Amino acid sequence: MTSHPTDRPLEKSQPDITRRLCLAADIEQYSRFDTPDQEAAQAQLAQTLRAAAERSGIDHSKWSTQPQGDLEFAVLPPGTPEQLVLGAYVMHLTAELGGYNASRRPAERMRLRLAIDTGVAATAALGFSGHAPIAVARYLNAPEVKQALAAAESASLAVVVSDQLYQDVVRSRLHGLDPEQYRRIHVQQKGFAGYGWVRLPGVDPQDMRETWPAVHEDGPQPPAQAAEREQPSFVQHGVHGTAIQGVINGPVVYGAVPGGPGR
Repeated sequence: MTSHPTDRPLEKSQPDITRRLCLAADIEQYSRFDTPDQEAAQAQLAQTLRAAAERSGIDHSKWSTQPQGDLEFAVLPPGTPEQLVLGAYVMHLTAELGGYNASRRPAERMRLRLAIDTGVAATAALGFSGHAPIAVARYLNAPEVKQALAAAESASLAVVVSDQLYQDVVRSRLHGLDPEQYRRIHVQQKGFAGYGWVRLPGVDPQDMRETWPAVHEDGPQPPAQAAEREQPSFVQHGVHGTAIQGVINGPVVYGAVPGGPGR
């Protein structure tokens, strides 16, 4: 008899293609700490992430974590509610950081950047492989996210989520999620390019309006328009009939998507 390919058992080495939530948290300006303070900061980061998860009703012990000193990357169990992570987890993480920083001098405060995406994250020899882990790393280190946190002195946390999570979860407005609290950025580095949405919990987005980098409707403008971008002035851009004041390299998009409601 001739066997058919479908009759053969699956190879054990085949990767798991289940979609998972991936997140990473990084300490701002970690290198400013001396060695003892770095040890304390790492311990505090781990404790803060764990406490925020527990207060949100999420079992942190089931996370697959990959500590990297001043950064922790985690792949969450299948079925973890995305709205719970973007809502309650971010809220409690903000509260944990606020409580920790309340009694400390500005130089001793811990401020975090948190990046979240969803997708395939397969176990690999040195951690995880897949688009989602790469995207999380690129979002986390995007200059736009670092700039936003640096400009908001009162903030303890900057959260950046992928465009997919913003469209699927944030715009649902469930669990207290508010799309108007997010600002769109375009991230392009190390071969990755995509839109992300940044939120600074506890900070009014209108107060940060002038500090947000501008985003062109179709991503970064091509090199042919570089001279136009370098003009040392501000201009108005028409966006679907709405004039928005912004820096000349494109309009800032406030809580909306191209062609979506509110345009």
